[in-house]
Amino acid sequence: MGPELDAFAFIGFIGTACIIGAYVYLTAVEKPNPFILHGTNLVGAALLTVSLIVHTNWPSLILEGFWAMIALWGLSKAIRGRRRTEEGARES
Repeated sequence: MGPELDAFAFIGFIGTACIIGAYVYLTAVEKPNPFILHGTNLVGAALLTVSLIVHTNWPSLILEGFWAMIALWGLSKAIRGRRRTEEGARES
């Protein structure tokens, strides 16, 4: 039988649910909100990282690092886009 499920494994399951939920959201919604999409992915990656630090799986840990960086990149693009939109609205 496999290892016992502890609190860190359940934290990882919640992270997995976040990432899967973000993908379902991306697929289901015609125009997804980037803050919801990338924010949920970032939370999922962070929760999985917590789990993977305790139950180390190096390839998965590296994957979550990249997943988090991509989510941060997406959030920064969304923030810049929102600022441009707000500035354009003020100039009009």
